[in-house]
Amino acid sequence: MKSFKLIVSSSDDMTTLGYLLTKYMKPNLVITLNGDLGAGKTTFTKGIGKALGVERVINSPTFTIMKIHDATNKINGIDKLYHLDVYRLTSSESDFELEEYFYLNGVTVIEWANIINDLIPHDRWDITINDIGDNKRIVSIIDYLDLISIEEIKEASYEIID
Repeated sequence: MKSFKLIVSSSDDMTTLGYLLTKYMKPNLVITLNGDLGAGKTTFTKGIGKALGVERVINSPTFTIMKIHDATNKINGIDKLYHLDVYRLTSSESDFELEEYFYLNGVTVIEWANIINDLIPHDRWDITINDIGDNKRIVSIIDYLDLISIEEIKEASYEIID
């Protein structure tokens, strides 16, 4: 397990971070996104979509719970981006069988994942984004699969703080 924190200084940097991390993703990876309202969870997901060649607009699926995007760039064999926003759910008991999407050769990104945490596999990435003002965010990443190269993240000019 790898755990680290970094500073993101703009929404463009948040999108770029999602884009950069896509190269470490594999089919069936689940990414949990938690943090402040408006912190950049969807912006991060847009970067993943950009790397995967998603052609549709990526916006928060708050009212639909999930949007499925086709990947035209099959990075590491990833076919789809499953983008979930479970903010409106009260618990995993109303999960609509969401966990079946975790195993369909895509990457599943779950905003407000703490609401359905008991459904999410342990082998995942947990990402928390906190607003610290002046458009800056602290992004905390726990990579239970040891896929991410922290050195390459540093080389991309992100400040690792922990």
